Amino acid sequence: MLKQTALNAVHRAAGAKMVDFGGWEMPLAYGSQMEEHHAVRRDAGMFDVSHMLPVDLSGAGSRDFLRYALANNVDKLKLSGKALYSCLLRPDGGVLDDLIVYFLAEDSFRIVVNAATADKDLAWFRKLIGERSPNLRLAPRRDLAMIAVQGPHARERVWVALPESRAATEALRPFVAASFADCFIARTGYTGEDGFEVLLPASRAAELWAALAASGVKPCGLGARDTLRLEAGMNLYGQDMDETTTPLESGLAWTVDLVTERDFVGKGALLAQHASRQLDGLLLLDKGGVLRSHQRVHSELGEGEITSGTFSPTLGASIALARLPAGVPLGATVRVAVRDKQLAARVVKPPFVRNGKALIS
Repeated sequence: MLKQTALNAVHRAAGAKMVDFGGWEMPLAYGSQMEEHHAVRRDAGMFDVSHMLPVDLSGAGSRDFLRYALANNVDKLKLSGKALYSCLLRPDGGVLDDLIVYFLAEDSFRIVVNAATADKDLAWFRKLIGERSPNLRLAPRRDLAMIAVQGPHARERVWVALPESRAATEALRPFVAASFADCFIARTGYTGEDGFEVLLPASRAAELWAALAASGVKPCGLGARDTLRLEAGMNLYGQDMDETTTPLESGLAWTVDLVTERDFVGKGALLAQHASRQLDGLLLLDKGGVLRSHQRVHSELGEGEITSGTFSPTLGASIALARLPAGVPLGATVRVAVRDKQLAARVVKPPFVRNGKALIS
């Protein structure tokens, strides 16, 4: 039996095509995936992301625990509400999940983890807490729903739909959250556009969804979310990285603190690693195909594989993330096996699109 978010009935009433995503029944699209994509790039779109799991960590020593548990350094979090993107690693450096952690107070943090890995993440956190900080409390928050509103006009539309949020969020900087009443609103997202991610009681989700739709925000499904995040050069767990890869070979070295003396799970393995693979962007040069996951890539330094690929509605071209042999230079031309053809693609540095602007030509 697939799990359902608090908005499941709303999606069905709107005629959304529903699919299994990480054990959750989620909307793939409400009609045209292309129109949903463009709505986010040009105006404002909203996504039900309530399948993701907020987890509240509290108790004396919470910061010390996260210093050890996460690859990125929570000492960067000094302002209440500030967010940090990080990988959660195994001792061998493999990526258990990628997540966002919010600093609320010295004894209080909120962590948002992916749906498909939520149970695994909770078990891992509880194991580490039992070993190092048994006084800490870990509280999964399935009582909350989460709606992402993204696009150049997203914030203004939220203020129309949720007027009381404006005072708390108008001056909010990117990657910072604020709380008011029973809502938690972060200026974060997974599309390469500005906007908010709104956490609120699940019982109020349908009401907010309707208010956002009335303010002109277009409902969007997982299909558009995937093309948007890929254009933005953002990794998807389970495709672009997983337990068999490390952040250093997944384009995520910037999320790992190997500079300070702080120890963390997986640090020793990362320090000893000489990555033989790297994650790069590809832009298809030839016509006659679309880049897709698992297609083989042939370079002068050996073979690689596409981890995520799609047709980019913004660029009007096919793009991909691909794990290539280390040392393949930016600008190099590689060949991709697309059905029975060998198509040329150029190695580029993601992102492809941010804030509605093409960064690759």
